[in-house]
Amino acid sequence: MPLVLHVDSDRWREHLRSTWNPDIIPVAKGNGYGFGNQRLMAEARALGARTIAVGTYFEVPPDYRDDVVVLSPWRPFLDVPQGKNVIHTVSRLADLVSIPAGSRVLIEVMTSMRRHGIGARELRHTMLLNALDRIRFEGWSLHFPMGAGGTSANLREAAELGKAALAVRRGPLWVSHVPAQKLSDIGENVKLRMGTGLWLGDRGALSVRATVLDVHSVRRGERVGYRQRRVSGDGHILVVSGGTAHGVGLEAPTAAATVRQRAIAMAKGSLDAAGMALSPFTIEGKQRWFAEPPHMQASMLFLPSTVAPPAVGDEVSVDVRYTTTMFDKVSMD
Repeated sequence: MPLVLHVDSDRWREHLRSTWNPDIIPVAKGNGYGFGNQRLMAEARALGARTIAVGTYFEVPPDYRDDVVVLSPWRPFLDVPQGKNVIHTVSRLADLVSIPAGSRVLIEVMTSMRRHGIGARELRHTMLLNALDRIRFEGWSLHFPMGAGGTSANLREAAELGKAALAVRRGPLWVSHVPAQKLSDIGENVKLRMGTGLWLGDRGALSVRATVLDVHSVRRGERVGYRQRRVSGDGHILVVSGGTAHGVGLEAPTAAATVRQRAIAMAKGSLDAAGMALSPFTIEGKQRWFAEPPHMQASMLFLPSTVAPPAVGDEVSVDVRYTTTMFDKVSMD
């Protein structure tokens, strides 16, 4: 009785077809945006894509025949696949000198992300210029931030850095986090790596549901769960599929940027400190409280007596982050 990602396959694939074009490089990395990387690679090929991007060398399929761009930078101490279809990303001058001759290479240029990349001032360094003649140069890679400043700032930076890089060696510009319809503002021969906007761009085609595994009536003050917490009132304890092994109840640090977002984060933190945590499971239109922190495969919820409990075997809706959730099953409805 699983945690299931339900996909309206006709609607989802229509979104893929209307979004993808030959300038877009589909990204399949991590948990495959909830779908699994193998499924995404098959869908990318069905769209007509003959190049995909993955996050790490561990995600390169050993039997994949089309081109694979590895987004994580190459390092000399890594044991990496050497297939002719693998395109490496190099982000340091020292690595550009060390990578085996003839390797297919994207050279990453440092952007305002400040994560990986060769600085703009180093683009005419002798080490880089000499290395260009010993590698199979595939273009320049530019990875931009998301959020505040967003679109316009990224486009300006892309145009500026692209101009500097192309003055050194002509080739494609591979970019992330700029709008597909604005690629011509950056220049010619621009390729856009796209993951979230492609696979998760139409959330209405996706829904997540968990199975109700058990229902138990409780009275106020009775103890429940591993930690034997007392329930706050009469009602029911629901045991539902989906726990920490799936990613349920696990959170990344908040990206709160506005005063309102920070206030919400503070209020939520106060509730957590008091042992009260709102679950992602929705019953009769409302998110319900965890009875205690979720377990590995299941979660215990408290449902007040004013709400009729679902039956064992019923499904309830779940609001989860697709990129951090491991579903038991993906149902292409």
